[in-house]
Amino acid sequence: MIANCQKTQVTQKPNILLICVDDLRPELKSFGADYISSPNIDHLATEGIKFQKHFANAPSCGPSRYTLLTGQYGTAGNNALFLRANKIKEGTKIINQSMPEWFKTHGYTTVSVGKVSHHPGGRGGKDWNDSTKIEMPNAWDRHLMPVAEWEHPRGIMHGLANGEIRLKSSDMNVFQTVKGTDNIYPDGAITEEALKQLKELTTINKNPFFLAVGIIKPHLPFGAPKSYFDQYEGVQLPSIEHPGKPEGRSTWHGSSEFKQYNRWGKNANIDTVFADEVRRHYAACVSYADAQAGKILAELKRTGADANTIVVLWGDHGWHLGEHAIWGKHSLFEESLHSPLIIHYPGMKHKGANTDAIVETLDIFPTLCDLTGIEIPKYAQGVSLKGILVDPEIPGHTAFAYKKGASTIRTSTHRMILHQDGFVELYDHTTAEKETKNVAVKYPKLVEELKNALNTRLN
Repeated sequence: MIANCQKTQVTQKPNILLICVDDLRPELKSFGADYISSPNIDHLATEGIKFQKHFANAPSCGPSRYTLLTGQYGTAGNNALFLRANKIKEGTKIINQSMPEWFKTHGYTTVSVGKVSHHPGGRGGKDWNDSTKIEMPNAWDRHLMPVAEWEHPRGIMHGLANGEIRLKSSDMNVFQTVKGTDNIYPDGAITEEALKQLKELTTINKNPFFLAVGIIKPHLPFGAPKSYFDQYEGVQLPSIEHPGKPEGRSTWHGSSEFKQYNRWGKNANIDTVFADEVRRHYAACVSYADAQAGKILAELKRTGADANTIVVLWGDHGWHLGEHAIWGKHSLFEESLHSPLIIHYPGMKHKGANTDAIVETLDIFPTLCDLTGIEIPKYAQGVSLKGILVDPEIPGHTAFAYKKGASTIRTSTHRMILHQDGFVELYDHTTAEKETKNVAVKYPKLVEELKNALNTRLN
């Protein structure tokens, strides 16, 4: 009888499996991209709730992951978490606990595998493997980054097949497809380590676990095994919406991250054949990432721990595939910020439901607290989404995001972008033009209202 009581006590708090996918726009069948092959994430979507209007708080990996992992707005650079780590090291003021540290404090074993914070493996230094430079101090019981033949975390981050490391960007192809198993690309090694950790956490570990796994693809360069690319041979791609460069001032940019790679002298904005090649390789990377997520979810089920595990699949931000003549992220347009979010928890009633409630990445920390019965820290700046999970018809809230020099607010009808010098972009999502026509001059009262909301929130 005592043993049974102890078992109940140990298993009462649900585990958490957080799957982070890099540069994943909602290019999934379950989010309306019919031509995409994403069976594993789509199956998870039938078990959970799909947030069709989830927005990241920043259009870049580092600051977006900062908001996920701290529950707070931060600085706009990719070094946001390292700046926080420096403050902790200085010890001059109290720094609020990160999400994994909060769960660790509440009895969870916390493990990260792959790219969860900005640097895969969570370390700094020249090759991102210096254990004296921790990106998230006190957060993880284990933070792991298998590098296989890619030598080090920096090498694996932009790695291509069979150990190819980015030395000079212009010498590395922007996309690639090579025949072989999933393990010829970096995410194969990350997934294998995640499976090992799941096995250990579900057999040896006595505490509930918080396991975060970061899949790198579809991040540039677009490399995936040939079997995934072959799925898109002859597939009709949808047309690119509003492919023209915006008229007037905006947060448009010249796609420098994309253009740093070898593109064989081709321009995706004028060469439609090349544009489709890029899009097919992006799609292949999505399907490859989907397969890795599938292996992790299958192992969770095999262990039986799925019956007591909350699963979150999150894209860290969006990615332009030619919209606004951008190939990449880093703008404050919809395509840079709109990313998939799926949440499943044991016993949920509305499996497979969609919600159009506007939510943001910042909401994930308080939601996980709410679902596990742990106190939501007062410093968390998002709101729990448990109410929407219980009733998907409940409306959401405005979403905020920022980059260097500008910030944005997204409502159910409009997006406003406020530049540091006061210039405003206002887009009406109830019209066919959406984010192609700046209507700020037409609606001064609405602009003022949204400015006040934006400044109040981000300040």
